[in-house]
Formats: sequence, structure tokens, C-alpha cells
Amino acid sequence: MNITDTIKNRIIQSGDRYWAGDNISQHIKEGEHQMIIDELTPKFEAVLDSLLIDRQNDPNSQDTGRRMAKMYVNELMRGRYFPMPNATAFPNHVEDGYGGMLVVRSEIKSLCSHHHQPVSGVAYIGIIAADTLIGLSKYTRIAQWCARRGTLQEELNNEIARQIMKATGSQNVGVYIQATHGCCENRGIHAHSSLTQTTVLKGAFQQDQTTKKEFMDNIKLQQEFAPR
Repeated sequence: MNITDTIKNRIIQSGDRYWAGDNISQHIKEGEHQMIIDELTPKFEAVLDSLLIDRQNDPNSQDTGRRMAKMYVNELMRGRYFPMPNATAFPNHVEDGYGGMLVVRSEIKSLCSHHHQPVSGVAYIGIIAADTLIGLSKYTRIAQWCARRGTLQEELNNEIARQIMKATGSQNVGVYIQATHGCCENRGIHAHSSLTQTTVLKGAFQQDQTTKKEFMDNIKLQQEFAPR
């Protein structure tokens, strides 16, 4: 039995799902990432062969199958095959406790589930601190880990919010994503100025209009001063 069938059987026996946007790292044992790459390589080579690309004589295509396999497992879909980066948590011991809003801007790269075209954009993560704080860089690490898999932008909003809530214990989280999609730019309508915006609001961000307005105002301010 090949390694992907072995891992698939583990997932099925556990009752877990293995859609493009699901993290399956708990079912992959040490050393099996390389085995997946080794199994994927001839399959990518077969795709290139079916596209009538001369892998034997074209020097730029001779090792493309392996490069593609490594890229998918270790980079483009890393968020499926590897665990979430450790988000070190600290007690909220800021004097008197910090209960204000924090908004973090995180650049993200993802992959459209439908056409495996790149999705590139920015996630703005808002949170009202609870009893636990995490380092500022961890918000971006979590967002990028969630993004590195096949997904839809709407799903990505929800996944980032879930993981931030899990890491911090806060029920008050907002996630706003603004992104361009290769499936709109590189195929179909070829809309090079297309921009998609999605928002998920939890807790006070959804229930309190003042909190929601503060979050959106913070986003506008960050957009004004963001590097161009």
C-alpha cells in the first residue's frame, strides 16, 4: 500500500474529514512528508507528459515534477500537512489588565480550491484581549498557516477566527480579508483589477456597533499607512 492510501485509511478510521482546507497533520507520522513527496513526483511528471512537455530534453522541465511535489507539500499547502506553529501564550498581566482592542495586519498567500490558482492579500485580525495574550508575530503565523492550503476566502475568514479564539481564549474576534484571486485574473474573465473583501465578526465585534466601527476604522487607518 502506498503512503497516501495508508494516511487516508488513518483519517477515515478516525472519522475526520480531509477536504482541501482541512489540516491532516495529526495523521502524518515523522518521515512521511518526504514519502508523500516521493509518491507525488511521478504523478506530477505524468501530468507534464500528458501536457506534451518534453521532460527528457527540456532542461527547464527535467526536475519540475519533484519541484512541484515539494512546493505543494512544504509550501503551497503546508497548512494541511504540518501542525500549527506554536503560539506561546502569556497571562494578561498588563497593569490593570489590557482590555482594549488590538488590530494586526497580516500578509497572506493561499490557494483557490477550485482551480489551484494563487490568492494573495491581507488579513486584518482584531481582538479584544481576554486572560491570555500571544506575541504579535503569532497572529500572522496563525493566519499564514490557515491560508496555506486549498480554501475559499469565506472559509479562510472563519478558520483564522477559530484559531485565534482557540489560541487566546477570547470570544471577541474580527477578521477582515482583502485579496486578489488568480482564478479571476489568470483565467475566465481575466479581471486584473478584481478585489474580494470578506468579514467575519465574533462576540462584541458582531453584537456591538461601537466595537465594529472601531475595528473598521482601525483597518482604514492601517490601509492608509500600509507599505505600498
